[in-house]
Amino acid sequence: MKIKGLALLSLALAIALAIFAFVTAGRLPEGAMLPTHWNAAGEVDRTSPALQALLMPPALILFITGIFAVIPRIEPLQDKLEGSAPVLRASWIGLLFLMTLLALTIGLPAYGVNIPVKTVLVGTGVLLMAIGNALPKSRPGFFVGVRTPWAIIDTDNWIATHRLAGKLMMLAGLGVVVAGFLPLDAEVTATVLIAVFAIMVIVPYVYSWLHWERKKRASSNGSAD
Repeated sequence: MKIKGLALLSLALAIALAIFAFVTAGRLPEGAMLPTHWNAAGEVDRTSPALQALLMPPALILFITGIFAVIPRIEPLQDKLEGSAPVLRASWIGLLFLMTLLALTIGLPAYGVNIPVKTVLVGTGVLLMAIGNALPKSRPGFFVGVRTPWAIIDTDNWIATHRLAGKLMMLAGLGVVVAGFLPLDAEVTATVLIAVFAIMVIVPYVYSWLHWERKKRASSNGSAD
């Protein structure tokens, strides 16, 4: 999997956002605090000094880039890695977009432009849909996808599990986007998000086990015959 182009893009974006951070912090009064965390309703529940808050997104971009740069080097199943490249690229590009959106949400109010924080929630939903769309193309690996023990050892199990997981992730992403547009209070939004993510994670895992059980029984019956 070739990563040089995305790594350079990530580095350039991190530098651009760091410059944006220093310029924006210079416009603000000394001791100004900016939001760094919001609850499910989009209400600020944590703030940090302006420069620290503004440098958080570019720092996260560097961290994300480090992770995606290392994965291709340490993945034991190298022969399957290229098949999972679309998922890795979708995740990487999507997270770059999300970090940029976060940086603008934090910093643009200093210029009189307010981006509703729920825009980040909507962006998260779009990211989930993009990853879900790419997920069925992935192949067994230890760092990508729904890594159940039954799917890792059986390509057929992996493909079936990830077809289901991809659909569920796209539906989950759509649910997150809808939640981002609805005027829900924090408790309701949190409940919706927890339910959506629980279904997205648990159902494919159980399905993978059931697929393995069915195949094992079929193999046992065939041997008995």
